Amino acid sequence: MKRFSTEAPETTTHTRCVIFDCDGTLVDNETLCNQALVNVFNRFGASLQLDDCLKFFQGGKLADILVQTRERAGINVPIDVLEPIYREECRKLFEQGLHPIPGVPELLKSLGEIGCEMCIASNAPISKIEHTLNLTGLLPYFEGKMFSGFEANSWKPEPDILHFAAMNMGIKLDECVFVDDTIKGVEAGINADVRTFHFATRPGAEKIDHPCVKTISSMPELLEYIE
Repeated sequence: MKRFSTEAPETTTHTRCVIFDCDGTLVDNETLCNQALVNVFNRFGASLQLDDCLKFFQGGKLADILVQTRERAGINVPIDVLEPIYREECRKLFEQGLHPIPGVPELLKSLGEIGCEMCIASNAPISKIEHTLNLTGLLPYFEGKMFSGFEANSWKPEPDILHFAAMNMGIKLDECVFVDDTIKGVEAGINADVRTFHFATRPGAEKIDHPCVKTISSMPELLEYIE
C-alpha cells in the first residue's frame, strides 16, 4: 500500500473520510458543462468552440466562470440573465447523457466496505449536486453528506468549504483526504492544508508540485493511498 503524507514520505495519517468534489471528479459532466457554455453564449451572438472552453476551464464559482467566458466571447449580457439560462441548459444536457466517472461506483463501494466515510464539498448548489448524483446512481452514498459553497458562503479556492465539510462530518481535517479535478479545487486543498489528490485526466493537465498534493489519473488509484 502506498503512503502519502503532507509531512514526510515515511509517515502517514489514518484516513477516516474522503471529501470529494463532484463535477468532473465523481460525475463526468465537464464536457457537458462546457457544451452548455457554448450553447448559451452562442445564442447571444458569440462564436465559442467546445475545445476552447475546455482549455480555459479551471473550475471555481459559476459567476466567475460566466464573467470570464463573457469576456472571451466579447458579449455584454448580465450575469443574472446568463446564469439561469446556463443552469437550465446544463440540466437538459445532463438528463440526455450524464454518467459517473469510470471507476467511481466501484471506488465508492470499496470505501464503504472498509468503513471509510465519504462526503462532497462543491461550489455548486445542493440542488445541482443532488440532481447529478441522482442521474448517475451515486446519491445513496452521499445523502445528508453534501456540502456547498452556498452553505459555507465561501467558494474554492478558499479553504472554508473543506473545513465546513469536515466539521459537519465530525472528523478532523487531518484525518481526511480531498479529491478534486480542477486547479482551483486543488488550491482549496492546499489552502486548507489537507492531503489533496489532483484527479488529472485532461491532456496537458497542469502538474502541481506541492507536498500536500498527489496526482492520480484514475479514481480507483485513490484506494492505494487510503489507510
